[in-house]
Parts: sequence; structure tokens; C-alpha cells
Amino acid sequence: MFAVIRTGSKQYRVQEGDVLDVELFETEEGRDATFNEVLLVADGDRVKVGQPTVSGAAVSAEVLGEVKGEKVVAFKFKRRQGYHRTVGHRQRFLRVKVKQISLS
Repeated sequence: MFAVIRTGSKQYRVQEGDVLDVELFETEEGRDATFNEVLLVADGDRVKVGQPTVSGAAVSAEVLGEVKGEKVVAFKFKRRQGYHRTVGHRQRFLRVKVKQISLS
């Protein structure tokens, strides 16, 4: 059984037991998070596609903690001007472990 959920303007394909990094939102480590925007649920040959979401479907996950993503380096320069600048950024994510996909 798998589902496609939407959180933080991104879509993720999840199964029970998956660990994934989603965009940061307010919650505490060790708590449960529920994703109600389920776009698709598939269980074997049975597939339910939402219009836009599947009514009564939810994905519950355990919050494992906050992590940082890969460093992204932006290097700016203007030729023949002696101008160059290096700027780095690391996005913060929330790591969650999918516990259950429910469909009522």
C-alpha cells in the first residue's frame, strides 16, 4: 500500500515505514504529525485518485527531528569589475517516519 501526499507545496510517494525529509513546520520531536492532503491511495489493484484529494484518507507519521539539507553555494561575479561574492545556504527540513496510511 502506498499513497501520494502533498505538504509544503511538494508531493511525496510514501509507504509505511518510509523515512523522508519534508519542509519544516511547527511541531515537536517525538510527536505525531498527520498529513490530510492525500492525492492518491493504492492498495494492490485498488487505486483511489482524489479530485483533488481523497476524502477520508490520512497519513500519520512520527516526527524524528529537524535536519539540514545539502549546502547550496551561489557564486556571483561581474567580469572585469573585480567583484565576486560567495553565498552559502542550507535548507532546514523535518525528518518524519510514516507509521500508517488510513482510508475510511
